[in-house]
Amino acid sequence: MGKPKHTPFLETSGRRFSNPCPRRFLFLLLFLIVPLFVIIVVPVSAEDAMFRANPEHTGVYDNGSIEPGNTELWRFATGSWVYSSPAVANGIVYVGSEEKDLYAIDAVTGKEKWRFATGDHVFSSPAVANGIVYVGSEDKNLYAIDAATGKERWQFAMGGWVYSSPAVADGIVYVGSTDKNLYGIDAITGKEKWRFATGDYMDSSPAVASGIIYVGSRDKNLYALDAATGKEKWRFTTDNRVGSSPAVANGVVYIGSEDKNLYAVDAATGTEKWRFATGDWVDSSPAVANGVAYIGSRDKNLYALDAATGKEKWRFTTDDRVVSSPAVANGVVYIGSRDKNLYAIDAATGKEKWRFATGDWVDSSPAVTNGIVYIGSNDKNLYAIGTTTVARATVPATPRITDTRNPTFRTTTAPPTTITTPAPTRQTTQPAPLRYALPVAIIVVAGMVVWKRH
Repeated sequence: MGKPKHTPFLETSGRRFSNPCPRRFLFLLLFLIVPLFVIIVVPVSAEDAMFRANPEHTGVYDNGSIEPGNTELWRFATGSWVYSSPAVANGIVYVGSEEKDLYAIDAVTGKEKWRFATGDHVFSSPAVANGIVYVGSEDKNLYAIDAATGKERWQFAMGGWVYSSPAVADGIVYVGSTDKNLYGIDAITGKEKWRFATGDYMDSSPAVASGIIYVGSRDKNLYALDAATGKEKWRFTTDNRVGSSPAVANGVVYIGSEDKNLYAVDAATGTEKWRFATGDWVDSSPAVANGVAYIGSRDKNLYALDAATGKEKWRFTTDDRVVSSPAVANGVVYIGSRDKNLYAIDAATGKEKWRFATGDWVDSSPAVTNGIVYIGSNDKNLYAIGTTTVARATVPATPRITDTRNPTFRTTTAPPTTITTPAPTRQTTQPAPLRYALPVAIIVVAGMVVWKRH
């Protein structure tokens, strides 16, 4: 018999290329398809945002090196209280309202991009991750909504109201409910991965750090749970209900209680490190930055405490209860008060830098980005507060457009409201073709070099 013919691409025994033309063809095909796959299939990384700024809930923001002043840049009118705290991602502000809607608002102009209607009040603060907005509602559902379009991806039904604000980490959404459970939910599919039962309502919002979930409950406990399985690692018991949300920094969990204390608890063991007594309930959630813990209290004060020892550094007194949670950005602490003001306080000295007056209680917690502070008020408005303005304009009312195929989604422009356009330009994520131009070019050039050599 004659020598067997080679297969077109591979030898039958040594699995080596035997024909240089098909070999070059394969290389060329490879280096053309891979870049195309990268551009089309790999999603553009989206900016993430959530209550208290990050999964650890430290309350630390970057103001983009522009320190906000107390000039109103714009206000956006909703139909009711804005107790929800805003999240800002990719140039859009997301916030809930007591009138049952979640809003997406242009961070620069204050114009409405879309709104999503739930079945009841939205006190929960939204989280944004991988192009999806997650928010709870008093209608007992957690919603996943496309961040760009406002269309519903999925909803997850619980047995109680959802006041807790979701945290997202490693593909899982964590959120509590007044049905006394903390849930771990697949961020893409909306399927339950696990639930953990506490002894009372949960309106505390979970923090995530190093594979552990930390969350409070009105059963007086702070819990540490395995983030993957929901199994309890430890619990720490206070003397009253825990509605405050924990912050995790440098191996310590900080959380307030209605027993009037702020606690510092070892994140690994659940052992108390120190406690600091205020004069009233601590519903506010702590911020931790540069070795200092900041916390508000219903005794009308904002406190700055040494994060390692709990010793008071300073206190700043407002004219009413402080339920809002502090945000820290580049040496300034921002916090609201039921005296209707948003305050900017020097983080080192506790001296007031400025205040901004709204028309009602400010229980919403501020978010800071690109030199602008965003905060809600019970006067039904979301505010953008900054330093400079370019022009003022009034957005005219237009008829609401309803998508009858999905009654939970409505697209509309903003109601009549005065807005101000700030000078700083919005930072946006580059589109995929620009983002991947350099790596694609490198891949193509490398492919051509290999092709020529072979």
